[in-house]
Amino acid sequence: MKSATTEELAKKIRIHAVNMVNKGGSSHIGSILSIVDILAVLYGDVMNYKVENLKWKDRDRFILSKGHAGVGVYAVLAECGFFDIRDLDKHYQNGSVFSGHVSHKGVPGVEFSTGSLGHGLPVSSGIALAAKINNQEYKTYVLLSDGELNEGSNWESLLFSSHHGLNKLIAIIDRNRLQSMKPTEETLSLEPLVNKLEAFGWHVVEVDGHDHGELNSALLLNTDKPLMIVANTVKGKGVSFMENKIEWHYKTPKGKYFKQAIQDIIGKT
Repeated sequence: MKSATTEELAKKIRIHAVNMVNKGGSSHIGSILSIVDILAVLYGDVMNYKVENLKWKDRDRFILSKGHAGVGVYAVLAECGFFDIRDLDKHYQNGSVFSGHVSHKGVPGVEFSTGSLGHGLPVSSGIALAAKINNQEYKTYVLLSDGELNEGSNWESLLFSSHHGLNKLIAIIDRNRLQSMKPTEETLSLEPLVNKLEAFGWHVVEVDGHDHGELNSALLLNTDKPLMIVANTVKGKGVSFMENKIEWHYKTPKGKYFKQAIQDIIGKT
């Protein structure tokens, strides 16, 4: 089941995300909001899947490497019919399968649990290699954070995927330029990022990570190399007081902040 428009889907994901983080008392809302548009385009327009057959062998695979933003994945899966939307109320509750970091245990549609950074791309590279060996046509999509590129395992995987010609592997970098304590360029400089990725043998495209048209076009590209999409995003996108603010990596929107966040998303003044 797919949403009428990806813009509508993105709005619903943002509302769910703020509600879930508020109710559960969890965090990482800024990191969640920066990837919402990417998730909406992937699940609303691009990926092939069957909610009635979760183990369909030809389904496209998606792995969220920045597992701390798992709320966004739970929300898009619920909206696309993988499970009852009411189950989102269980997020971060005692005994719930909807943990803070995304988990595949008991959650329909989640391919792989992540939390420790630097694991999503290596696993996705392995999945893509298996597809190539078995002559399967499904694509493997993996979404990374930019701060996560500090992990050496990603650069090993970039080399591995290029060497093996894994052209059914699509990686997306959430380039919001902020990580846990300060900007990425002050923590461990990544620039010139596009040039580095190209030097590792990938086909690289840079897009506005909140422009659904640009995302759609980039995600559907066919190349003879692994595809890397550098999606320039805004941390906290859609909530005025959260945008580009590092503190919303940690804070929970409560009280007036919760109300204002919902108002910002639904467009009320």
